[in-house]
Amino acid sequence: MHAPGVPPAHADRRRGVAVLRLHGHDVAQYVWEPDLPLSASPRPHLHPVRTLAGVTVTDAAPDSHPHQFGISVAAPDVDGRNFWGGRTFVAGHGPAWLDNHGTQRHQRWLRRTDTELAHTLEWTGPRETTLLREQRSITCRPVNETAWALSIRTRLTNATDRPLPWRTPAALGRVGAGYGGIFWRGPAFAGTARVLSPVGADVQHVHGHPAAWVAVSGADRDDRPWTVLFTPADETTARDRWFVRARDYLGVCSSLAWDEPLLLAPGETVGRHVAAVVIDGVISSATAAELADRARSAA
Repeated sequence: MHAPGVPPAHADRRRGVAVLRLHGHDVAQYVWEPDLPLSASPRPHLHPVRTLAGVTVTDAAPDSHPHQFGISVAAPDVDGRNFWGGRTFVAGHGPAWLDNHGTQRHQRWLRRTDTELAHTLEWTGPRETTLLREQRSITCRPVNETAWALSIRTRLTNATDRPLPWRTPAALGRVGAGYGGIFWRGPAFAGTARVLSPVGADVQHVHGHPAAWVAVSGADRDDRPWTVLFTPADETTARDRWFVRARDYLGVCSSLAWDEPLLLAPGETVGRHVAAVVIDGVISSATAAELADRARSAA
């Protein structure tokens, strides 16, 4: 249901989908009520996300990782429950299929327009126990003739009467696997992807480190170049490390926790805010820094 007095976002033929539009372009679809198997840890996600020229810069349920979906908020381990999808990393064993998959469910729209979405969600475990309550907002705005900005803000509250640990596989012994948080699954791409950041021009320099921004460039199957730039939009998020992958698949995650669990006390809330700029073409480091500053200031 729509919030009272709030106009619906641009109509889509599929139930449970809201479309974000800028200047007559469909720039993103938000699948807020996904029809997914439990093994994928069903959750709302943005896909497809497109440049203003129509180049798709996300992927969803690829054969290699059928539990990854566009841009989502995902967690590999919340108190032993898997809100990432697929196998769970078990300390001393490795990845294993467990009956522990959780679901993120839409509860109520707070705002729904062509350029702004805000709603509440509940994160429930496999036995329908609510672990987290979330308030999420997604906004888009134009930047220039070849770029637009996407803002994703999440506030997660422990809904239980006990401390909740948020863990990554890195915290359980899998070196470098510090993913979990606001995660982007990039598209299949032609050639070699290019990674830029102010701390170095490759994955090795930025993976596992904080950075003011991370930019990934590639080309689609028709050789149309694109870039997606990510930047933390508040001081708390700026202290988080980046998970960046550009081999086998493209993925960027602003990690809520890395190699130490994040422990949420009962009723405690944590918030994160990431801004992205979706760009037609390839950009320089100087342009990336300028766009990141603009995205942060406007988010």
